[in-house]
Amino acid sequence: MAATNKAELLDITQKEFRKLGKVIGSVDPAAATRKDENDTSIKDVIAHRAHWIDLFVGWHADGQAGKKVYFPAKGYKWNDLKRYNADLQATQADLDWDDAVKFLQARYEKLLDFINTHSDEQLYAEPMKGANNAWPTGRWAEAAGPSHFRSAAKYLRARLKALA
Repeated sequence: MAATNKAELLDITQKEFRKLGKVIGSVDPAAATRKDENDTSIKDVIAHRAHWIDLFVGWHADGQAGKKVYFPAKGYKWNDLKRYNADLQATQADLDWDDAVKFLQARYEKLLDFINTHSDEQLYAEPMKGANNAWPTGRWAEAAGPSHFRSAAKYLRARLKALA
């Protein structure tokens, strides 16, 4: 069930990041860059999750400024996610495992700062500006952070099991 207030959002964000951190800690750096059958590595998944926090923060800033909000990004629509993710993976190709982990840590801290600097009302009282749906800002934050942390941990556990 989705968080409905700031305290719940902070709790689920920290909880899911800790779980993901435990899995990340068990990854051999050599295994982190091995591609699966979809040409995706553990490193790619971690860098991807970090990037989506930047997207969320950008969406929020654009909405607050009254600018057009591009979901997921300018030049892409939600049905273009496969292409967007492939393009993102190509732009992040030079990241090594350590850089991807540091990138995720930095974006996690950025997300915590975002949550901590917004009130319950700002996070949950109304739909996020520019989003064109009923989700409040806190729900978008949860989708970009803890939900992505949870799915990344699931992917990492499965990949590590397959590599064993």
